[in-house]
Amino acid sequence: MKMTEIRELSNEAINAKIEETEHELFNLRFSQATGSLEKPSRIRELRKLVARMKTVLKERELDGEVK
Repeated sequence: MKMTEIRELSNEAINAKIEETEHELFNLRFSQATGSLEKPSRIRELRKLVARMKTVLKERELDGEVK
């Protein structure tokens, strides 16, 4: 998901997406601990995605924008 796609979402949608992504990230970390993780790079992708979404939320908060 690119920044332009994230910026088009509402705050509620972004928060829901963050929650969903963090749940998937938890499952991947669990798989990594058990040794059954097939694509380790996915963890890094999800971490960056969560950071992007949180960045957009923080920008909106600082601008005082309510979407």
